[in-house]
Amino acid sequence: MYEVMVQADFSAAHRLMEYSGKCESLHGHNWKVEAVVGSARLNDIGMVIDFKEARERLNQVIRDLDHTNLNELPYFKEVNPTSENIAKHLYSRLSDLIKKKGLKVKRVLVWETDSSCASYFENMGS
Repeated sequence: MYEVMVQADFSAAHRLMEYSGKCESLHGHNWKVEAVVGSARLNDIGMVIDFKEARERLNQVIRDLDHTNLNELPYFKEVNPTSENIAKHLYSRLSDLIKKKGLKVKRVLVWETDSSCASYFENMGS
């Protein structure tokens, strides 16, 4: 299995619902997002996906989150905007964009700070 990883970032505010502590108040982060894309095969020129294209797809899915209050976005009206749920949301959206190419998003990591991240992945099976 081959993998490539690209990074992007976005800034947004959120507040954690049903949380006791400072994070229940509205606050913001500069999130860093890493997406790992995998394939069992390389394309005709020896790539999983061009880094430029992978980065463009990742930027496409984070564009709607950048400089927003995440709690006001449709998806996060029902889902607590934790880093874990942001990772799952981005994984799903990115998967929809690249599956047409026969590629698989293996993992999405969302860094809330330089020392704290959450990731989402699905069981790839055997």
